[in-house]
Amino acid sequence: MAMLLAVSPLVNAAGEYDPSTNDQARAMVDRLAQSGLDRRELTTTLAAASRQQKIIDAISKPAEHHLRWDQYRNIFIKPERVAGGVEFIRAHRDAMARAEQEYGVPREIIAAIIGVETWYGRHTGSYRVIDALTTLAFDYPPRSDFFGRELEAFLTLTSEQGLDPMELKGSYAGAMGLPQFMPSSYQAYAVDFDNDGIKDLWKEPVDAIGSVANYFAEHGWRSGQPLTVAAHLKGAEKPADVDFNQAKPPYMRVADLEAQGITPDIAISGDQDVIPLALDYADGHNDYLLGLHNFYVITRYNHSHLYAMAVTTLAEQIQAALQQES
Repeated sequence: MAMLLAVSPLVNAAGEYDPSTNDQARAMVDRLAQSGLDRRELTTTLAAASRQQKIIDAISKPAEHHLRWDQYRNIFIKPERVAGGVEFIRAHRDAMARAEQEYGVPREIIAAIIGVETWYGRHTGSYRVIDALTTLAFDYPPRSDFFGRELEAFLTLTSEQGLDPMELKGSYAGAMGLPQFMPSSYQAYAVDFDNDGIKDLWKEPVDAIGSVANYFAEHGWRSGQPLTVAAHLKGAEKPADVDFNQAKPPYMRVADLEAQGITPDIAISGDQDVIPLALDYADGHNDYLLGLHNFYVITRYNHSHLYAMAVTTLAEQIQAALQQES
């Protein structure tokens, strides 16, 4: 994370983003009004938004940047979360089967995403989305462009779906619903999977199931392929020339990793690009894995390798529990 630029002092009262006094908000209203949204409604909504310093504090210090794998794993991989995944799949068996058939994404992956994100809908966020997105769009310079686009997407989405932008709640970053979609992802990937005419990711688990599956399919999920391959290190020292745990390309060829002493436990092509993973523990040792294409697809949902490993591990344990039932 880059060093934060200076931000204005803590203010939690509404009015910070009133377009009559805030130039950025006024410019946004002008853009959205030109696209057909109601100027008066936009002005009223932004004027009622509230700057939240605690949102800036939260996004400035994400916990996962400071955790080892064993610490992160212990947050999400618990017996009750595995059992919750089994129950979620059981409760929505038909929707899961249809998602697998239409999108090729396994039910345990869909459940694991929703399980990690919101504990199967129990915890979908306590921040008003309008407050989160206005605060970050207008008062968080490191990512103001990104959150400005998300705020515009949110205002457009709520207008198109007839939703009250002042009532909807989500994460401190503005992620929404059971799968915690950002507004632009909601626009691009949400589907009306229960065919009731509404794409509702807050109250309709079936829509959330279809939308997660659609997200992965659109990002290139390959049906029936594994996520990772275990590997081992030849020698005592982790090679300094290998860039471990990177969620963004370029990655490394298997042959190049083998030359550095990282060897897969099963035979795979030396020309294959993989993500070299070194999962760290309190005692200083590492588990080595190679992330394959579908692991990369999970990192399109969240770029953290720890997140992708938590989803992978939870999905594996949910699948194992389901197999024990059958």
